Amino acid sequence: MNVKNQIIGIFISLTFVMFGYASLALADITVVSWGGAYTMSQQKAYSDTFSDSPLVGGKVNWVNYNGGLGEVRAQVESGNITWDIVDVLPSDARVGCDEGLFEELPRDVFAKAPDGTPMDDDMFVPLPNDCVVPQIWWSYMAFYKKGTFSGAQPNTIADFFNVQKFPGKRGIHTWGNAIIEMALMADGVAAKDVYKVMDSSGGIDRAFAKLDTIKDHVVFWSSGAKPLELVSSGEVSMALAYNGRVGAAILSENAPFVPIWDGQVLEEEWLVMVKGSPNYDEALRFLVHASAPYQQAGQAKWINYGPMRRSGMAILAANEPWFHNGQNIMPHMPNTDEHMKNGLYANPDWWADNGDSISERYKAWMGQ
Repeated sequence: MNVKNQIIGIFISLTFVMFGYASLALADITVVSWGGAYTMSQQKAYSDTFSDSPLVGGKVNWVNYNGGLGEVRAQVESGNITWDIVDVLPSDARVGCDEGLFEELPRDVFAKAPDGTPMDDDMFVPLPNDCVVPQIWWSYMAFYKKGTFSGAQPNTIADFFNVQKFPGKRGIHTWGNAIIEMALMADGVAAKDVYKVMDSSGGIDRAFAKLDTIKDHVVFWSSGAKPLELVSSGEVSMALAYNGRVGAAILSENAPFVPIWDGQVLEEEWLVMVKGSPNYDEALRFLVHASAPYQQAGQAKWINYGPMRRSGMAILAANEPWFHNGQNIMPHMPNTDEHMKNGLYANPDWWADNGDSISERYKAWMGQ
């Protein structure tokens, strides 16, 4: 039996054990996410395969949002719950669970890896709480366009900050996440030591001193499409961007972009169930389905964000070419061993404690 059939078999068996065949009355559920190509990849991997099977689930309605906990908090406090599942960033995953805005989920119902590893032990980072279900990794990374530089080509985060060796403007985002860590790695701090330095006396000053070396060469962006436009037009010679945007342009449009994986900063993405969901059983069934290894891998057929489950990554590696148009996806995955040699998993707890002060200082540095 191949890996796909094994995993599907595990999931269907688990569904029968959890809910029983007679309880599979199909309710509609509402899943809230970020829109665009990302939500499309979720629909293809999760809801299409969920709704299409009479043994799995019913209709899934997708709603876009701009993040944050405001709407979830309002629904829970009013008791008028219209959202069932929400795709959340790491800080919201922690705060929302602490505040009781999300359901704490039974951990023994989720599909194990093909080798029998429980889901919670099959992830690249420790589980932050019992409210979350793994979704994807995405990263901030540097990139440039082929032909921009003659001779030596940039391939490290230090090169991004070296405007003497690699002239031109730099596109960077308008918030401090990731760029503080990148500045320190560019200044010679090993990835494993970045948060130690950020916690040390003078560590943040060191990061801003490194940022000062490119301050006169910066073009700021605030929307995910903008850095690709800046690099394509030649307005900047290099930019920071979301890896999924760069990868999608390469894989789907054959864009002449060159990713720089050195110094990338990876961010978590989680699924949660809103506290008091009127469709608890169906929503839980969806979460079990969406977090199974093959569905985790299936999302990467449509976007180059990495599965949070190690077994999901193993499925990709064993079944190349994996992307839906017949191209290999592993060279574009942020969380491969090769791409993480000097990459960093962001620390959401550090940012929860220090994010406000960094934001204020970064805005001042930008001149706002």
